[in-house]
Amino acid sequence: MPVPLAPYPTAPVPFTPPNGGQSQLVCSGCRNLLLYPLGATSVCCAVCNAVTAVPPPGTEMAQLVCGGCHTLLMYIRGATSVQCSCCHTINLALEANQVAHVNCGNCQMLLMYQYGAGSVKCAVCNFVTSVGASPITEHKPNN
Repeated sequence: MPVPLAPYPTAPVPFTPPNGGQSQLVCSGCRNLLLYPLGATSVCCAVCNAVTAVPPPGTEMAQLVCGGCHTLLMYIRGATSVQCSCCHTINLALEANQVAHVNCGNCQMLLMYQYGAGSVKCAVCNFVTSVGASPITEHKPNN
């Protein structure tokens, strides 16, 4: 009487957290976008084998394109500058809703403008105040 053969064991299915629990980061070696499951502490890139540390849970990340080489950079939200690991350009990391204040150079009215602008025009007297060398205070609105 023949003995039935057991089927080949199937490969274990990798654990995927509920809700597709994946996140992404940029490889520290080749700058490719890496996907990884939530809970991972580091990710090994399949292209260049570089190991990239995963930021701690709850850390908000942001992205920008390097002004020097146009590489996508990821950084911890709130950083003021980001140095590109490819071309070493230091990029200003400005929040979209970040504003600054300066007093009008003519009538001293307090003016609010988009952070990073070179000048601002006063709505009261139409004087254009240069803000490149002026001392300013930043204000980040609560969202």
